[in-house]
Amino acid sequence: MKRIILLITVIGAAVMELIDISIVNVATSHMSGNLGATLEDTSWVITAYAIANVIVIPITSFLAVKFGRRNYYISSIIWFTTCSFLCGQATNIWMLVAFRFLQGMGGGALLSVSQAIVFEQFAKEKQGIASALFGIGVFIGPTIGPTLGGFITEYYSWPWIFFINVPIGITVAALSFLLVPEPKIKQVAGAVDWMGIFLLAVSIGSLQTVLERGEVDDWFDARYIVWLTVTAVVGLGLFIWWELRVKDPVVNLRVLKTRNLSIAALLTFISGIGLFTSVFITPVFAQRLLNFTPSQTGMLLLPGAILAIGALMISGKLLQRGVSPIVLITIGMGLFMLFSWQMSRLNLAAGYADIYVPLIWRGVGLALITVPLTALAVSSLEPKDIPQGAALNNMMRQLGGSFGISLVNTYLANRLATHRSDILSHVTTDNPLAVQRLTTYTRYFMAKGATLFDAKARALKLLDLNITRQAGHMSYSDAYLLIGMVFLLAIPVLFFAGKRKGPVVIVSDH
Repeated sequence: MKRIILLITVIGAAVMELIDISIVNVATSHMSGNLGATLEDTSWVITAYAIANVIVIPITSFLAVKFGRRNYYISSIIWFTTCSFLCGQATNIWMLVAFRFLQGMGGGALLSVSQAIVFEQFAKEKQGIASALFGIGVFIGPTIGPTLGGFITEYYSWPWIFFINVPIGITVAALSFLLVPEPKIKQVAGAVDWMGIFLLAVSIGSLQTVLERGEVDDWFDARYIVWLTVTAVVGLGLFIWWELRVKDPVVNLRVLKTRNLSIAALLTFISGIGLFTSVFITPVFAQRLLNFTPSQTGMLLLPGAILAIGALMISGKLLQRGVSPIVLITIGMGLFMLFSWQMSRLNLAAGYADIYVPLIWRGVGLALITVPLTALAVSSLEPKDIPQGAALNNMMRQLGGSFGISLVNTYLANRLATHRSDILSHVTTDNPLAVQRLTTYTRYFMAKGATLFDAKARALKLLDLNITRQAGHMSYSDAYLLIGMVFLLAIPVLFFAGKRKGPVVIVSDH
């Protein structure tokens, strides 16, 4: 029973951290109005958390060794919970952005250290189950974030998307104090690699900012995006050079010399694209174009999420029985591509029954990818290198999500403009269908009591709205195909992976 409570506690902490990545997305307009800020400024609430998160994740292994895993973990939970409360108390947008950044600094540890604790609770031959259990948190968190955020914002107010963390955080901190042990294998912390920490923060922080803000500010038309891109490229180059020559690196990049870890990191980046972009665009597509309510959208995601939990457990069992991770990953990618293709085929009359089946393929597909990728990442590592390898793998998932959302946002904007222009080129007086549609709209408004002049104006406006909606639908169809194409192009990478040596091994970050 003690072990079960511990597992629920640490997985709950990881889920809480992952939910906060996406829970804010649906509340930005409410925040903007309440705090008197522009939507552009409010979007920094999302960006700040992502930047802090991706900086901390790769150095959690070092920090846990330096301060003691148990102390670092409990302190991070308390820090995350306190900052969540302060976010809800913010009285202006930049105060909220600052607290969100600090919240992300605490949240980074909840993912990696929780993973370590889960895996320590299982014998070596049952590590597939441990990976599946932790995969539930990795998968469910980002999936339910937007739905939970929409529900809270709709029925309460935006500060409660942060206040909800307080009772959960207090409970998790108290249970962790009672149950979380120190790692069985003690490690000695070397000298603090201050230069490595500085270069990592500058380079990864700049890269994350470019990915989060590039599409909003027209990419390289904004001078600060240009400078941050240069900073990211130069900073990453210096960081790699420094970490490969220093005696006690804050991030041991030498583990990437292992072929399977490098391949797994790349595929984890791809899976991050699929996980986060599908969660990002599907609720928007359902609500803006198909007129689904937030609660209806949440119900759309539920069947796939439930079946994904089962798929996670099954994949863990299959790995224990010797099934190759490459086989499961290939099947998972195939199912995700099926989801992308089916979603691209929907029309504006699509209902619940048309969408929940593709979302089941998405859920099961990503579930079949998550656990085997973890196994593949560490399959050829020495035990001492596993913590760093797993931390780098987690960072790649987060970066993949940021890159994917940035890519899809830019692609949607470009395709919307293209499709709208194409449709408008056919709306002329020489097109009898366009003339008939405009005449029908005009008569409709005249029947409602409008004058001929007002009826024509309203008819033109309605026609324009329908054109924009149709162009939007076509752009989302293109976006789903794009995500599927990314997965298709990634499949050949699997064939460069070596065979897994022995049973699934312990995957921990400390």
